[in-house]
Amino acid sequence: MFTDKGLKTFNFGMQGSKLFESDLILKLLLEKKNKIKNVIIDVDVTLKSEKKSDGTSLKFLPYLYSSNVVKEQFESVDNFNSLYYIPFYRYLKYDTKIGFREMFFYGINKKGKVQDNGGYNALPDNNGNLEGEVLNFSPKKNKYYEEIKRVCKLNNINLIAVMTPMCDKAVDNNYFKKVNLLYPEIYNYEDVVKDEKYFSSCGHLNDAGAQVFTQKIIKDFFTK
Repeated sequence: MFTDKGLKTFNFGMQGSKLFESDLILKLLLEKKNKIKNVIIDVDVTLKSEKKSDGTSLKFLPYLYSSNVVKEQFESVDNFNSLYYIPFYRYLKYDTKIGFREMFFYGINKKGKVQDNGGYNALPDNNGNLEGEVLNFSPKKNKYYEEIKRVCKLNNINLIAVMTPMCDKAVDNNYFKKVNLLYPEIYNYEDVVKDEKYFSSCGHLNDAGAQVFTQKIIKDFFTK
């Protein structure tokens, strides 16, 4: 849909990722001399903590020595010294994620599917089994979101921070209003899609829902 508007885009969203990984990806893109005009980022429930995503962050550990950006990002992690200074420690500790199997596939040049469809991976329909979600926590100031804002400003990147749709079964406890009190610049789209048929889970849109939401984003920010 972005391509149809003449916009060169890529979806870097990863299931379960947090602002730790979003900040890291942005800096890696810049480290590799990519020219970025706009960044659209989901900032809502990710504001509940500054923790990294254990599953997603592991994908970056093989580049701990080859990228200063990766090294600097992980310096704040509790076991950084073990990860960095003990040879092969990170591969032994996280063998199922970045162990021999992944090294073998890399060796035979087997490519994954993450780059297909511009990085977009459609989620399935909910098949009538949509469960509610209770947001029984409060948003907090987040150093990684602050860093993303700083990096974008420094590199003249237009940052579009949004809160993405939630289903009607969500009990939000005014969470999204609290986000706007904390960060007024974040656009609230939590109720722009409501019909259950557009959701894969209460907080994630399926393919049809993603198209409705994307159409709204394009209309609001990329019509000129």
